[in-house]
Amino acid sequence: MPASATNYCPRENQNSIASPAPSATQGEESAPTAESTELEDVNQQTSCCNSIKLTTIGGSEDDEFELEGRRNVDARDGRIDDSSNEAREEETLEGRIERLGRERPKQFKSLWAEVAFVFSVAMSQVLSEYFVSGFTVVLPIVIIDLGMPVASSIWPASAFSLVVAAFLLMFGRLGDMYGGYPLYVGGMAWLALWSLICGFSQNELMLDFSRALQGLGPAAFLPSSVMLIGSIYRPGPRKNLVFSIYGAAAPVGFYVGIFFAGVTGQYTTWGWYFWIGMFLSLVTAITSYLYIPSDIKERRALGIKMDWLGAILIIVGLILFTFAIIDSAHAPQGWKTPYIYVLFIVGSLFLLAAVYVETYVADEPLLPASLFKVRCMTPLVCALFLTYGSLGIFLLYATFYMENVMSASPLLVVAWYTPMALGGIFISTFGGFILHLLSSTMLIYIAGLSWIVAPLLFAIAPSGANYWAYMFPSMIFATIGIDVTFTVANIFITTSLPKKEQGLAGALIMLLLHLGIAVCLGFADIVNSKTLSNLGQRKSYQAVFWFEVACATTALVILVLFVRVQKATSALTVDEMAEMKEVARREAEHSAGHVLVKSSSLDPTATGHAGSSLPYLPPNR
Repeated sequence: MPASATNYCPRENQNSIASPAPSATQGEESAPTAESTELEDVNQQTSCCNSIKLTTIGGSEDDEFELEGRRNVDARDGRIDDSSNEAREEETLEGRIERLGRERPKQFKSLWAEVAFVFSVAMSQVLSEYFVSGFTVVLPIVIIDLGMPVASSIWPASAFSLVVAAFLLMFGRLGDMYGGYPLYVGGMAWLALWSLICGFSQNELMLDFSRALQGLGPAAFLPSSVMLIGSIYRPGPRKNLVFSIYGAAAPVGFYVGIFFAGVTGQYTTWGWYFWIGMFLSLVTAITSYLYIPSDIKERRALGIKMDWLGAILIIVGLILFTFAIIDSAHAPQGWKTPYIYVLFIVGSLFLLAAVYVETYVADEPLLPASLFKVRCMTPLVCALFLTYGSLGIFLLYATFYMENVMSASPLLVVAWYTPMALGGIFISTFGGFILHLLSSTMLIYIAGLSWIVAPLLFAIAPSGANYWAYMFPSMIFATIGIDVTFTVANIFITTSLPKKEQGLAGALIMLLLHLGIAVCLGFADIVNSKTLSNLGQRKSYQAVFWFEVACATTALVILVLFVRVQKATSALTVDEMAEMKEVARREAEHSAGHVLVKSSSLDPTATGHAGSSLPYLPPNR
């Protein structure tokens, strides 16, 4: 199990609040979690704000907290005895926490340096979506050019997402061990290299192999991007805005992907789709190298280790399990095909073995038990898996429906997706400014309802349906669903975990996204293949949309019944709250010891005397 966050020693370059005494013994293993209700969270913040005055802070802004602590010591000694002054001081302290949540982190020397950082990490979303969404548009041309059989056309599209999902947890741990900076820059450079090679693919095997290796790049930089944002920014409006911009980059990447896929497929060769992606990856690698703050030294000092046995079991299990689901719709006999159910069973056994290793064997598991002790984390994970799976179904089958049923050209499909891209930019960016004022719980309910309406409009659309009556509102509801869900979930998960587990937070978020898409798309393909001969193409697609409605409805029920998320306001970090609790505990023990010693000096029967079994402890001990 990983060491407790109370065991984490803040450095001068961090916005954490260090106690004058060691925060915890080195043997503790449970990370701090938020297990209280929303009202208890407020009380917990208030309690920590009161405790913070007993501590000292290193740094210019922290000198104010140190002065505050001295004033309270004076008040305790009787030099200041005014309850109204104490109330004003507490209000001032809360105001300072609010200010820290709005200020530019000191890792950035200027606003332009911060802008370059936000651009660099947001490009991780753009590029990962670019190589998923655009490839579905260019795939029909690739199939013809390379002479690929239709039955195996799923693998160039699936290999990328399958590798990304399988390796996310391992790269998330490597980020916690060695820093998000080297993994982010290295992942971008790796993606650029294999994008170049993909564009020169001469046959199906070369394309499948290149797409699989291409997926290792996003597997490295996606958890690192979330880790960097979660580590650098304190809880507050500024972090909300950055995560909102990060979320807005996903629909931008989707739109850019289908746009360049449509243009290159119609006017040039499909190789240019990959080479444009290579250029974007290379530019991002350069800006990331120059403007992302290095955290290598800081992360190495934490002494986190890799759980290699758990990593191998998870990677192999996820690949085999997901492979069986995806390929079952295209196998000769479906689930009756021997290699399908054999791989499914073997993959499931590997995953069960991984659960055992992570729970009982590993000293520092990739998925620590403390993660699921965070309030509402388990039901939220289940809901996000289904929600992100709904996203994958919608993006792929909405494209199929508009191209094959509505006979839209690739460029017309791009135009029809424009409201989704522009709406995503507007909702995410504007929401970042007001997110701290709104109830996060109500926001995820609204997002969950939007994910039901978006596929429902496709499912009930009549033959010859008008785009503006059905598809346009569906695009609007879809962008509300994904942008609100992604932003709120990212903020909640990164804020609920200590700084040393931000790589885990990023890996978990991206694992839910890509694994949810891969698994739910696999089942959607099964629905499509089983209904195509009986219902026809349009009705078969609509059956898939009804399956998506079922997934989204299940997710919403889970959210309503089990998930409550507090507002994304300025607050103490998990590490700071853990440290403050430790300081308060030590102060309470220290005070109790003084009271016991004082009473013993007044009454010899209280501690030790002739015939007593309790020894007398002098005050200097």
